[in-house]
Amino acid sequence: MFVYILLSLWAISTIFPLVWVVLNSFKTSREIISETFKIPTNPTLENYINAFQTIDIGRSYMNSLVMSGSVVLLVLFFGGLAAFAMARMNFRLRGLLQTVLIMSLLIPAFATIVPVYRMMISLDLVNTYWGLIIPQTAGNLPFAILVISGYMATIPKEIEEAAVMDGCNRWKMFYRIFFPISLPSFATVGTFVFLWSYNDLFSSLVFVEHAHVRPIVVLLAQVSSQYGTDYGLMTAAITMVVIPVIVFYLLAQKTFEKGATAGSVKG
Repeated sequence: MFVYILLSLWAISTIFPLVWVVLNSFKTSREIISETFKIPTNPTLENYINAFQTIDIGRSYMNSLVMSGSVVLLVLFFGGLAAFAMARMNFRLRGLLQTVLIMSLLIPAFATIVPVYRMMISLDLVNTYWGLIIPQTAGNLPFAILVISGYMATIPKEIEEAAVMDGCNRWKMFYRIFFPISLPSFATVGTFVFLWSYNDLFSSLVFVEHAHVRPIVVLLAQVSSQYGTDYGLMTAAITMVVIPVIVFYLLAQKTFEKGATAGSVKG
């Protein structure tokens, strides 16, 4: 009973702020200040209309989806291939490479931001989609390789031997056998990478400055400063920022939960 009570309180404390923001997004700024914890008596869509007309949130939506989606695809493609090699192939310096991958997870993004920024400037990629896609892809690859390779290592060797007997080369073995079997791990990595890329305010502020490539998290930070008194616009913008994350997780929830535990026990 104590555990259920504790979990219920935790769930309420987690869900309540989101519900509060959504409800207040249908109020005027005056109503939010005077009746902040009440259900809106006269719901209005004015805040959402202002979000599209005043701050062009639709453009920022498209920028975030394009960049985060590209990061996910690149990380899953290159990370999957590297994970297959790490898990199923024996080569020199394999142990050293795995150690380097693990150590790279301990290096914070703040420590490498200056050389990476200078590299993007030299390549003339600042204020472009690729100026944010490339650093985020590189930063997420070690995590993806370690997670997917850990899953692939649990696949019985007999399946690989049977594929070799049927004439499969390494490439066919990857996309016809190991990729479908390891799909839960790919879904788990894709979910994490999308969330990290979508919510990466630090990198977005450094590599993207122009409004035409501005992701939605940067827009939200600017709304908080430029329109600090327009609480209706702020709550509407926050609601629209959170919606894609919730939808993405709900769509990938079953595969994500399966991939989070599958592969933890070998056999």
